[in-house]
Amino acid sequence: MAELSEPEGPVDWKERCVALESQLMKFRVQASKIRELLAEKMQQLERQVIDAERQAEKAFQQVEVMEEKLKAANIQTSESEMRLYKKCQDLESQIQEKDDIIQNLELQLEEQKQIRIQEAKIIEEKAAKIKEWVTVKLNELELENQDLRLINQKQTEEIRAVQSKLQEVQGKKLSAVSTPKLSEGQRLSSLTFGCFLSRARSPPQVVKYEEISKLSSKEPEFTEGKNIEVEIPEKSADNQVQESDRGPRTLHQAPCSSEQNQKMRTSCATDGDSATMLSYTTSGLYTSLIHKNLTIPVYTTLKGKATQISSSPFQDDSSSEDEDGSRCSSQTSESEPRSRSGPGSPRVLKRGVSLSSVASENDYAIPPDAYSTDTECSQPEQKLPKTCSSSSDNGKNEPLEKSGYLLKMSGKVKTWKRRWFVLKGGELLYYKSPSDVIRKPQGHIELSASCSILRGDNKQTVQLTTGKHTYYLTADSPNILEEWIKVLQNVLRVQAANPLFLQSEGKPTVKGLLTKVKHGYSKRVWCTLTGKTLYYFRSQEDKFPLGQIKLWEAKVEEVDRSCDSDEDYEASGRSLLSTHYTIVIHPKDQGPTYLLIGSKYEKDTWLYHLTVAAGSNNVNVGSEFEQLVCKLLNIEGEPSSQIWRHPTLCHSKEGILSPLTTLPSEALQTEAIKLFKTCQLFINAAVDSPVIDYHISLAQSALQICLTHPELQNEICCQLIKQTRRRQPQNQPGPLQGWQLLALCVGLFLPHHPFLWLLRLHLKRNADSRTEFGKYAIYCQRCVERTQQNGDREARPSRMEILSTLLRNPYHHSLPFSIPVHFMNGLYQVVGFDASTTVEEFLNTLNQDTGMRKPALSGFALFTDDPSGRDLEHCLQGNIKICDIISKWEQASKEQQPGKCEGTRTVRLTYKNRLYFSMQAHGETDREKLLLIYQTNEQIISGLFPLNKDLALEMAALLAQVEIGDFERPFSTPAGHVTNQCKTNQTLKQVIEKFYPKRYRDSCTEEQLRQLYQRLSTRWMALRGRSGADCVRIYLTVARKWPFFGAKLFFAKPITPPSLGNTFMWLAINENGLSILEFNSMRLLISYAYKSLMTFGGYQDDFMVVISNSHSKDKPTEKLLFAMAKPKILEITLLIASYINNFHQQKAAFHHLSAPALLSIKTQGTQGRAMGSQPLLSSSRPTKGPTLL
Repeated sequence: MAELSEPEGPVDWKERCVALESQLMKFRVQASKIRELLAEKMQQLERQVIDAERQAEKAFQQVEVMEEKLKAANIQTSESEMRLYKKCQDLESQIQEKDDIIQNLELQLEEQKQIRIQEAKIIEEKAAKIKEWVTVKLNELELENQDLRLINQKQTEEIRAVQSKLQEVQGKKLSAVSTPKLSEGQRLSSLTFGCFLSRARSPPQVVKYEEISKLSSKEPEFTEGKNIEVEIPEKSADNQVQESDRGPRTLHQAPCSSEQNQKMRTSCATDGDSATMLSYTTSGLYTSLIHKNLTIPVYTTLKGKATQISSSPFQDDSSSEDEDGSRCSSQTSESEPRSRSGPGSPRVLKRGVSLSSVASENDYAIPPDAYSTDTECSQPEQKLPKTCSSSSDNGKNEPLEKSGYLLKMSGKVKTWKRRWFVLKGGELLYYKSPSDVIRKPQGHIELSASCSILRGDNKQTVQLTTGKHTYYLTADSPNILEEWIKVLQNVLRVQAANPLFLQSEGKPTVKGLLTKVKHGYSKRVWCTLTGKTLYYFRSQEDKFPLGQIKLWEAKVEEVDRSCDSDEDYEASGRSLLSTHYTIVIHPKDQGPTYLLIGSKYEKDTWLYHLTVAAGSNNVNVGSEFEQLVCKLLNIEGEPSSQIWRHPTLCHSKEGILSPLTTLPSEALQTEAIKLFKTCQLFINAAVDSPVIDYHISLAQSALQICLTHPELQNEICCQLIKQTRRRQPQNQPGPLQGWQLLALCVGLFLPHHPFLWLLRLHLKRNADSRTEFGKYAIYCQRCVERTQQNGDREARPSRMEILSTLLRNPYHHSLPFSIPVHFMNGLYQVVGFDASTTVEEFLNTLNQDTGMRKPALSGFALFTDDPSGRDLEHCLQGNIKICDIISKWEQASKEQQPGKCEGTRTVRLTYKNRLYFSMQAHGETDREKLLLIYQTNEQIISGLFPLNKDLALEMAALLAQVEIGDFERPFSTPAGHVTNQCKTNQTLKQVIEKFYPKRYRDSCTEEQLRQLYQRLSTRWMALRGRSGADCVRIYLTVARKWPFFGAKLFFAKPITPPSLGNTFMWLAINENGLSILEFNSMRLLISYAYKSLMTFGGYQDDFMVVISNSHSKDKPTEKLLFAMAKPKILEITLLIASYINNFHQQKAAFHHLSAPALLSIKTQGTQGRAMGSQPLLSSSRPTKGPTLL
């Protein structure tokens, strides 16, 4: 394709032929050099032979001398003669060995001569072939050039015809609105082409589609999810829900799509209605700040560690109520009916089950004979009596009653209170002490099927959510908490053997709402197939599986009907379709389980994936493509097999009539066919700089729909494998652009087995570093390994990623993408990364290049700017991928500023200090110290650092000496005096503007500014001869005298308590704790150590801090509320949590080293004890360089 994009100008083929002949001459010169080396080697071997002969002669002479000595010695005894004879034999054997060595060397010499002669012949043959190939290639290029001229003329005529048609369409715009007739390209859904850029050049039918879409742009297309919660530093989530009204069918109509009720990936919660929307945008990391749905988490301090207990701010009605409220709610819940089933229900009459086994309309009973034969249904799912105990998988009785002390967070003040909890009969009661159990309980928690249990950040906190309230409970140790969780799970009819969260072997292969029938009893459950295990839940939102079925070596097949369950469903009024399909799963040594499915598409999908998970060799299930893959898997991908030449597995110029893989709905199948057309457009259209945006839009839209609907991920991988294989000749690789799209795809996600096996085999067969196709195949292999290592991506590829993949082969770079990271001193460092690089890996590379310590020691962190253009920064931590950050920033920027500098604005990464530790100051590297003084200078300019005018001038002079060097005085010569004086004044003006506080500078008159320049020059000249390192040391020494050096200041207005007043003040967060400073003078008003903070975070729209007053008996706790901007509330909450957790980690590490005394940190003091650490070697690598952005 690269040859097709060459210009039409004539090419001087003679010059190219001369160039190739020159290369041939170079080869001949190399051959001559090889001959010279061979001659030198032969001479060296001959010298070695001569030396060996000399040594042999010397040895022979020594033997003669020994013989003469023996004769002269006149030895009389026979023993001495025998010894001499043995020595003589030894010497002769040594001579023989040396002769053998000489012969071997001669043979090797002959072999080397023959090898060199053969190599010379091969070189001559290759040179002749190269010359012949060049001649043939020149002729082919001439023919192709002629064909290109003809094609260009035809395309020019077609473009003119299309332009004339477009003018006619615009003239008849009103008629086109009334009766629009869509062509084949226009019928592509908005999911596939919804991301097209307005300036992208595309085929005529796409332009018409955009015109038609503009006519309906007045209709609402975006519905934002409610209660969306995003924690910026940890994870990112999709927090906008988008629904398309175009097209006769939408994907959310699919009855069993795995994205039918898709949940957010991170801490993102939406309403139940929004869960069935069409798709989600992937700008979650920034959209939460741009849109007005930002939520603030709430943390609590437990045993020296900050633990998140809620991902949203506390509200009056969202947290657990006080004791009185709990009792009122318990009385109300007790009065409600607990069961709707009665003695006359059809199921009871038909099955003859006792009334005690009938629990509610949503539960089903299990006959007594099923307990000993079914492992996953061994626990009854009815409402358990108060005195009974359930049976677990191993046959032991699991307790349903428990008592003990737990910490419970109160409802009003949000403090922890120690209570004695008693779990009995499905009810959780709590008292002040064990002796109060004979009295009325202080509170009552009703446990029902709607309850959910969520574990906190640490291993000692759990969140118990009922229908009305949320309770936060903390145990004294992780083991005690596990015991409570286990018993609570039993009460909630969840298997005790299952963990709190399903530890999946990977992402689910397929999931949906099915009817499960076991031992004649049926239940509607949410099923997910993960690995080789089928899990089933009470509902999609439930985190605790009701059970699981091991599929390995199980028998999976389709049967006609589930004969003993149809009448039950009709009698119980569940309105199951009479035309359902049934799949039976029969594990080894267990009874069969039946799955009732409502549509054929769902049945085919479940049957195929269950069969693959069971390890069956059945090749009669699935689509034609899947059956061929199964056959290849059975023969272990034999390269000589004729299956590889099947048309279904090879490149096709025509579209496909049906998907390559089984999909659970007709809408997804239609979308898969459109996806194949999108891939064909991407592959067939030439990559040209003026229309490169067309390929970017195609790639982004195709991969976005696969991220939104994971069922299509297997499909697009199979389509790209098909389109990158040629049937003739010898399975030649497909078009280069197909490999480029495959490289983008595997960088985002990987298919499931057996398609992952097929992908690996396909890449292995085409990997070749000598061809462009093979290089892309090798790069795809790297991407597969990296994606398996770090997991799937969350956002589509960014413009930068696609451009880099299309315009240069990423094979040549281990880190194919690069982006500049800016520092506070105005310089930047270009850092490389790949499609799966996380923030942690990115920072390791950056620290290694710049000679800085790890963030845990230096306190530095990576920040991004806000895509809306506002003065906001977002801290990046954890396992977020750099490519996801760039993509989400790009999408958020387009949403906020559509059409403004589109494609030119990119994310700005900044590396600066976030956490400052005085104990780590001794190990600071030169680069860290330099960046610290520039960051301090930013605070001084902004008025966040208290200092007078004289000290500010001294600090400015120090920074000028660091950045510029010695002050150059103006020359006294009359000719250049004026020019030099202007230059000096300009330098002084720049220093004042850059390093002098703005509040002092703005209040100066012109005369005062001239005096200020004079004083600055005097102080600057006093530093003449001092090195930059000395000035940095002096600067930091002066700055660290302020007790709150390195602290982050937040502008706030107190709400409660009244003692703080009603004026604005500063909240300072540093290593010692939370301090409140007076606004103007920055004088310390009050300070709180971190150990006194009980709870902190969002409270409605304000910032909340709950303080523990251990010295006051009248008021043991105090609640502080401050009015702040929401982004600042989030920042201060996460900053406090980071400081607390960092000290907790240091404490654990020091205890491990048996040095707990090193942890004594003074909360009121201004200086910390320095802790030694080895500084990293500074790198001489330049900090400025080219970047792709």
